[in-house]
Parts: sequence; C-alpha cells; structure tokens
Amino acid sequence: MTEPDTRPLILCADDDDDILSLVALRLERAGFAVRRARDREEALELARELHPAVAVLDVMMPRRTGIEVVGELRSDPATSDIKLILLSARVQQNDVDRGIDAGADAYLPKPFKAVDLVEVVEGLLRPSA
Repeated sequence: MTEPDTRPLILCADDDDDILSLVALRLERAGFAVRRARDREEALELARELHPAVAVLDVMMPRRTGIEVVGELRSDPATSDIKLILLSARVQQNDVDRGIDAGADAYLPKPFKAVDLVEVVEGLLRPSA
C-alpha cells in the first residue's frame, strides 16, 4: 500500500510553459508537491478540487489576469484560505498594490530568484506566532 503524500501542495499557474516548468521544478526540488495549470480556468478548477496550501499565479494570463483569479479565490469560502503569490514582470508600485489589495499574500517580480520564491512559500506555510 502506498503512503499518502504529506508534502504541502503548491499550485502553479502560468501560460508560459518555460516559466511554469521553472517554477514547478524549483518548488519540487525544495520538497513540495506541485500541480500545474496553464490558464485561469484550470487554476480555479484545480484550486477548488485540490485545495493547495499555496497557489503561485502569473499576473498576465489569457482571458483573465492572476489578480482576477486572486479575487475569485478570495471570494469563495472553499478557497479563501489558500495562500496566494503573484508573479509578474509588472513591478510598478501600483501593480504590486493592486495585487496585494486583491488579496495576494505576496507579489514577486519576474525575473525572480528561485531561493526567493522558495523562501516566500516557506514563510507563508509557517504557523503564525
């Protein structure tokens, strides 16, 4: 019998396959279980189905932005407690503020350092003092 996977589950959503693979690989190497989504619809479906500990969302996705996904996840009682990280090449302060105001727990600029991403995820998973 196979033991259940007890690693924290991280959902990664990005429409760029290279970035999605990089984010997923870095988080897998850090010891997390990872599921991938390539657009808003898939990200929302997986978030509702799997209830990951953290979702890492690209801001600029087709049809709807990561900021809109954050808003949808925050407004749904079934997903409102998922920790949310936005990744974006848009790094003006008003862009960051929009993401945080929508309900993101963190906003990381692209390009990002893998160590920074892992540190943010680990920080969000730590129990509050």
